[in-house]
Amino acid sequence: MGYPIRVLVAKPGLDGHDRGALVIAQGLRDEGMEVIYTGLRQTPAQIVSTALQEDVSCIGLSSLSGAHMELFPEVARLLREQGAEDILIVGGGVIPDADIPPLKAAGIAAVFTPGTRIEKVAEFIRTHVQIRDLPLDDGGTPFPGVQGIDHIGIAVLDAATAIAFYTQGLGLSVTHEEVVQDQGVKTIFLPLNAVQIELLEPIGDDSPIAKFIAAKGPGLHHIAYAVDNVETALAHAKTLGYRLIDETPRSGGQGKLIAFVHPKSTHGVLTEFCQHAHKGVDESS
Repeated sequence: MGYPIRVLVAKPGLDGHDRGALVIAQGLRDEGMEVIYTGLRQTPAQIVSTALQEDVSCIGLSSLSGAHMELFPEVARLLREQGAEDILIVGGGVIPDADIPPLKAAGIAAVFTPGTRIEKVAEFIRTHVQIRDLPLDDGGTPFPGVQGIDHIGIAVLDAATAIAFYTQGLGLSVTHEEVVQDQGVKTIFLPLNAVQIELLEPIGDDSPIAKFIAAKGPGLHHIAYAVDNVETALAHAKTLGYRLIDETPRSGGQGKLIAFVHPKSTHGVLTEFCQHAHKGVDESS
């Protein structure tokens, strides 16, 4: 497997105690998994929505309130309703032995009670998680209009500190800097021949870059390929079965149109298609 298993640790219902869930979340991270924690008092609908948005392969439900017989099956039902029954569900908490068989019958793959070692939980997830099928080879048809690598995105905590490596160390120069508000990021571009380095500094805790750094630390975030037309590239990727993050193009730095393909479809590397502003608008200008 070329990428970590993504697990959503969730606390459904009115249960206000999450120490155990936090211990499980940290333990699974230590086991090499990528863990997202929902926080307290989530509804089954909120949990399923987050699971789909985060594209997780497993949901770990925790309950100490005694409402597990209602809440856990409801999460499983909503996943089936969304056609996402391939997402593994495991449960944990203060759960009587007599409740475990009906929970399994409702779609909870395993129930872990207090005292279970984290290694056992992690091994069960590794053994039973389903990785959705990667796209099939269509016979080698390339993405249309790929011109080459446009830029390499690097997530940094503090651009003012990180930039010294690129300017003083590598001798690059800053040619463009801007804040992309809707992505919550400050971008700094430093060209190196035909390829640019793009430093990405989060400007808010909720930005995608902030979440990326919180989960993986600073480092390589994405590789962007320049294309003639990003809509055409997206449509072709969808035809081939690649999982898209963006169904339609959106605005990126330097006035480009951009769209991302999920790293699960690209062997662990977040892939961006980008179209410079003049392409497809006025080629004669």
